[in-house]
Amino acid sequence: MLISHVEAKLARYVDGHLRPEEDRSVAKHLQSCERCRQALDEFRFAARLMTELQVMSAPASVWSSIQSTGTARSPLSSWLMPLRWAVASLAVIVVVAGVFYVARSGTSVTRDGADAGRWEITRPERRTAEQMSPGSVVDTDQSSRATIKVGTLGTVSVEPNTRVRLGQIQAPEFRLSLEVGAISAKISAPPRLFFVETPSSTVVDLGCAYTMRVAPDGGGEIHVTEGWTALEWKGRESIVPAGAMAATRKDVGPGTPFFDDASVRLREALSALDFGRGGAEALEIVLSESRVRDTLTLWHLLSRVAPASRERVYDRIAALSPPPSTVVREKVLQLDASMLKHWREELAWTW
Repeated sequence: MLISHVEAKLARYVDGHLRPEEDRSVAKHLQSCERCRQALDEFRFAARLMTELQVMSAPASVWSSIQSTGTARSPLSSWLMPLRWAVASLAVIVVVAGVFYVARSGTSVTRDGADAGRWEITRPERRTAEQMSPGSVVDTDQSSRATIKVGTLGTVSVEPNTRVRLGQIQAPEFRLSLEVGAISAKISAPPRLFFVETPSSTVVDLGCAYTMRVAPDGGGEIHVTEGWTALEWKGRESIVPAGAMAATRKDVGPGTPFFDDASVRLREALSALDFGRGGAEALEIVLSESRVRDTLTLWHLLSRVAPASRERVYDRIAALSPPPSTVVREKVLQLDASMLKHWREELAWTW
């Protein structure tokens, strides 16, 4: 399948300058194209940096030099005038690119609490923000809330009856630990800059908004409302897009993701496969209950079911969404990483 990428439209997409039909088309493409999502993340990151740059006046000597060149009458001076403007413009571009490179390579360019390695916490009952060091704990009771500022990347809302331990700030990365309770995070940043540790998995932000809940026994559940996120634990990974969710269990890690409108029978059977003793019968229910959109779940099951069942999962995905010629069945069944990634990107058009 030939994919037409949308990098050329991303600047106008970020600025909101596309026509409504173009905007919808780009948004749909971004749901399934990792390459364009990464490009979009870079656009947004660069745009945020531009808002932080200070306006500075050029030295008087620069303007004097330009003026003297403009008033000179020699043909050579007239030819040099646009060249000097071009060099000046190039210098500005180099400076902005340098700021972007420094920020992406790990040096902080912000001037908020993140520079000092401290977190900024606000609570509705207090008038001023509180600066807290890594290792500190943010606790809420049944009637209180708090908001954690994640540098310039976004915010985390701490729900009642929640305990969050503040982790290290090593710009551009930020880390928190959700010990119990619930948080809602909204992050606008390149992938893998914000992490939330839980007793049963690590939530890796891929540019998204989500709610993560952790029960007293260490198990949890994530529900993604925008973008994508990933749950990781000891080499096990669940990729969760907007509109989907996934459970986690202590000593097991993340379960298989599913959309929140999946059938009850599918969800119950999937839980048995992930965390119970579900076998062939549970797998049969998942296969029979799956819709085209549920290929999200089936794609993850390819690497989680026994080798003897892998062909049945492949065949069910293929029946729901015929694979393009670029997807090689034998490589998928062998769990070839690049082939699985390629097929996921193709399937994501339907998620």
